[in-house]
Amino acid sequence: MNRMINRRTVLHSGAAFLLAGCLAAPATGAPFASRRIAVTTRGKGRDVVLIAGLASGPGLWNGVVQAIPGYRWHLVHVRGFAGLAAEANASGPLVEPLAEEIARYIRTAGLVRPAIVGHSMGGTLAMMLALKGLAGRLMVVDMLPEGAAMVGGTAQGMGFLADQLSQYLTGTKAGRAYLPQILADTPGARGSDPDVIASALRDLANIDLGPQVPRIAGPMEVVYAVGADAAQAGAITRNFRAAYAGKTGVKLTAIGPSGHVIMADQPTRFNAALAAFLKAA
Repeated sequence: MNRMINRRTVLHSGAAFLLAGCLAAPATGAPFASRRIAVTTRGKGRDVVLIAGLASGPGLWNGVVQAIPGYRWHLVHVRGFAGLAAEANASGPLVEPLAEEIARYIRTAGLVRPAIVGHSMGGTLAMMLALKGLAGRLMVVDMLPEGAAMVGGTAQGMGFLADQLSQYLTGTKAGRAYLPQILADTPGARGSDPDVIASALRDLANIDLGPQVPRIAGPMEVVYAVGADAAQAGAITRNFRAAYAGKTGVKLTAIGPSGHVIMADQPTRFNAALAAFLKAA
């Protein structure tokens, strides 16, 4: 079995509590160039946008793409993550500009309400795209609308902590040495830029999409990780149900045992859930 990444272990490790030249022209529309993201396309069929989580690259989805044929996959790679130079993501706000840039890609590529699937931070981005009316179907993988709630906090309570953590990771010798050690132990995260990671953490800790979840249109499924401990799994389930209760018709699916990277921990079950989700379109 693949090693499982536990969300609480990640928190206790330090910085990355939401862990979890690749420019390609879109299949249709004008050529797309961006200093924030690179997008590659694989396969043929209905369009599906895949967005990986914090520090991860498109390789996170390799098993998915191989296991589920019949779709044209648009794999988003955030610059500064998993080996890509940071470019425009090197400083300043990150998450909202990324959502805008992925939206621009969808429009430039001529995609009409594609299915959008996002893991962890990618789930936040996927919800933001759905709120812009760009998703025909939406799957969020192990992410709550309020990023800080993934570790038991709130945006109001953890915003200051995230700012302090960001300054430690990027502004001190110890912090800049420590973050690469954490990333080295995270699947697919090698070569990620510490400044981009810090910006992502800060932004995610301050984002709360909860009040907007009821406005998300179209079918939505939330797949979330649970561990082997029944009490802990029950608490996680209650948190996810409460967080998404405002969305009419949302389907919540628990998969475990898994720490956070469900597609690596439980590939057969995750691929089956995703295939069923896409087939229902």
